Amino acid sequence: MTSPGENETTTTTDRPTGSKAKGRIRARIEAEAARLTELSHDIWEHPELAFEEQHAAEACAKVLGNAGFSVTLGVGDLPTAFVATYGSGSLTVGICSELDALPGIGHACGHNMIAAAGVGAGIGLTEVADELDLTVRVVGTPAEEGGGGKIILLERGVFDGVHFSMMVHPSPTERADFTTLATTSFEYHFSGHPAHASTAPHKGVNAADAITVAQVAIGLLRQHLPPGDQVHGIVVDGGDATNIVPHRAVAKFQLRSPSIEQLRDLVPRIHACFQAGAMATGATLDIRPTRIPYTEFDPDTTLTSLYQRNAETLGRTFAPPETGGGGSTDMANLSLLMPTIHPMLGLEAGDAVNHQVEFANLCRTPEADRATVEGAIAMAWTTADAALDPPTRERLLSGETTYGGRNAYPWTMTDTG
Repeated sequence: MTSPGENETTTTTDRPTGSKAKGRIRARIEAEAARLTELSHDIWEHPELAFEEQHAAEACAKVLGNAGFSVTLGVGDLPTAFVATYGSGSLTVGICSELDALPGIGHACGHNMIAAAGVGAGIGLTEVADELDLTVRVVGTPAEEGGGGKIILLERGVFDGVHFSMMVHPSPTERADFTTLATTSFEYHFSGHPAHASTAPHKGVNAADAITVAQVAIGLLRQHLPPGDQVHGIVVDGGDATNIVPHRAVAKFQLRSPSIEQLRDLVPRIHACFQAGAMATGATLDIRPTRIPYTEFDPDTTLTSLYQRNAETLGRTFAPPETGGGGSTDMANLSLLMPTIHPMLGLEAGDAVNHQVEFANLCRTPEADRATVEGAIAMAWTTADAALDPPTRERLLSGETTYGGRNAYPWTMTDTG
């Protein structure tokens, strides 16, 4: 395939034309393809859980530093977060590289690909940053799988001055945007009283029974929940031995809704189910929020269209737009405050889906490596388009968004706790 700008003569303007800039971006990223693949594989082979991504952060920082970026590790008082900056232009793009893996199944959401694609997009943009009056900021974001790293960094000023943000994410289907659900989660701690389960069960208070009551109540409640609401959880502590009445029990539950407003309505209904368990058994209940609430995603339509056009130029084929929400991401919170996109990189996954071992294995294949490089190119090209198109550039610099913007933080723990 001929790269844009290969047969184009140099212009006399200070700023390159779109095709000329894209040709240089693509050539640089393709020249770095082996390094990006090595980075993706290295992160895949060293899976690290939320806030523990030391190896991944240092590996990304090393590649970016060698490419001329100014890199700071430990930003926002998060040891595994980093910011890598190149250029000093008036328009700043924030490219997110997620770092964390899932417990037990490694990089089953492909964050190794996300991290490498973000690094690659940033490196590609170094070829044109000065001419496009652009500042490139690659942000290493820990703890997407539950810890809300991007939200913490947002609240601590790491995204201050960023005019628009983006990332790509592997998936069984290629999509220009990612429809998500707002989500939060809680631990429900029940305390009872131990007793011999055979000779004196009447002297015990069964904390595990309280969870059983709560689960039955949730099962009955599901029929009456609004469309889109979801509840799923696990029991992580149900007692010590079969012959001891469980005096403690702990359940972790995640709640999802189409919007943060609907999520706020769901939370007290689920809390009531656990309170019913406490009331029925005589156990005491302690509810502990464990996830900074993630909002629904509000993608920037202009940037989404630019990305899809660029990815199609690279030969990627998109599925029809999806209806309804599915997963959740802390990238959604950024989308409420700045123009943001989150395209999905399709892999030939068969019956496999994200958060399966089979999908983790797909994220270290030649197909995944190619998708990583093409995702990097498409993001960098989209950034160049936004920088070169006067109306889009002006809108981004002004802080206006296609959806009006929401200049507040609707996701504090107390909102849904």
